[in-house]
Amino acid sequence: MSKPIVAIVGRPNVGKSTLFNKLAGKRVSIVEDTPGVTRDRIYHEAEWCGRTCMLIDTGGIEPKNDSIILKNMRMQAQIAIESADVIIFMCDIKSGLTSDDRDIANMLLRSRKPVICAVNKIDSIGAPPAEFYEFYELGFESGPFPISSVHGNGTGDLLDAVFSYLPEEETEQADDSRINVAVIGKPNAGKSSLINRILGEERLIVSDIPGTTRDAVDTEYENQYGKYRFIDTAGIRRKSKVEDAVEKYSVLRAKMAVDRADVCVIMIDADKGITEQDEKIAGIAHEAGKASVIVVNKWDLVEKDDKTMKKFTEDINTALSYMTYAPVVFLSARTGQRVDKLFPVINSAKEESEKRISTGVLNDLLSDAITRVQPPSDKGRRLKIYYMTQASIKPPTFVVFCNDAALFHYSYQRYIENQIREACGFSGTPIKLIIRMRGDDEK
Repeated sequence: MSKPIVAIVGRPNVGKSTLFNKLAGKRVSIVEDTPGVTRDRIYHEAEWCGRTCMLIDTGGIEPKNDSIILKNMRMQAQIAIESADVIIFMCDIKSGLTSDDRDIANMLLRSRKPVICAVNKIDSIGAPPAEFYEFYELGFESGPFPISSVHGNGTGDLLDAVFSYLPEEETEQADDSRINVAVIGKPNAGKSSLINRILGEERLIVSDIPGTTRDAVDTEYENQYGKYRFIDTAGIRRKSKVEDAVEKYSVLRAKMAVDRADVCVIMIDADKGITEQDEKIAGIAHEAGKASVIVVNKWDLVEKDDKTMKKFTEDINTALSYMTYAPVVFLSARTGQRVDKLFPVINSAKEESEKRISTGVLNDLLSDAITRVQPPSDKGRRLKIYYMTQASIKPPTFVVFCNDAALFHYSYQRYIENQIREACGFSGTPIKLIIRMRGDDEK
């Protein structure tokens, strides 16, 4: 990223995500009165006085807590600190200056990065309370700044200080060639492990505890196959298991990630086989009209012979009968086995979702299809199909004009769709048919 980077760090529940959302101008990070809600690094662009920077929201740092998740959160915060040009260190006026604040401040001072201290939850306008002045003890050059991340009070002065330390932004043309890839699946299917394997670093927290990833996280990557933006999403569980408000936000955010994607990578755990929940998750991508690739992960854990892969593919096509167009890739994120095979398949799925077919070719295809299988009839009235044209892409959408839409049964629509696929491909992408009666195009 050529934009300067600003990391927001601090103890849990001091309002880092609320400030992040305020500066980003929209709800990007999950906000909840529960310590440890933000776990991975979250990125978003922020603008101030005509200049822009890339914000990083981090999980709360608890220096003296040794749980696995909190250790990983500390590691993620440390990575954010190392990559940042400026650090906003957030404290909380209501809890005062704590020993953890002092420990974190010492860690930040050792980083030798510009650090700006922001004391949050000062919601009243005017002189700050007397407790505010104890934060000068931390010894930072800039601040402390009294702010309210909820109301936005004081954030202007804070941003003035932030941008005073930032290098001038390099100007470059927008890159439209990057493919947005949403990685979706059940909890613990290996979504974060796959992205870490691709990147060659521990970019995302990986744990055997389901639900470790809660936010959707964007990660840019480039290799010999092209440029990609991977969106690692929270594992989607059945509604009966979505017990707390945080996980509800996570499911919503995973669905939003699908909406942003060009291609969805649907992760299936080979060790557990395809489940009802896998079918529902795949359905989210299908209903959104997204190009999709099915990835069977943990293939190294499966005892196999020369027919195992074929049998697993047949099981997938049976369970996901509505998306047999999606190619299947077998790999192991843990060992790296066949991971390189994924990129050409992603590229192909995106290209197929953007393919256009001329009206002339479509109508020749339609004429042949009608000759082979006559359109259905009902009570002496037969379906007449006049012509077909492609209306849009992503997904490829075709408008078919006929004499009576009620006669155009679903089975015959599937037949026409199959004929389009047989002649034109469209592997990896759903196809949408819109049935219209003559005269509808004039309305």
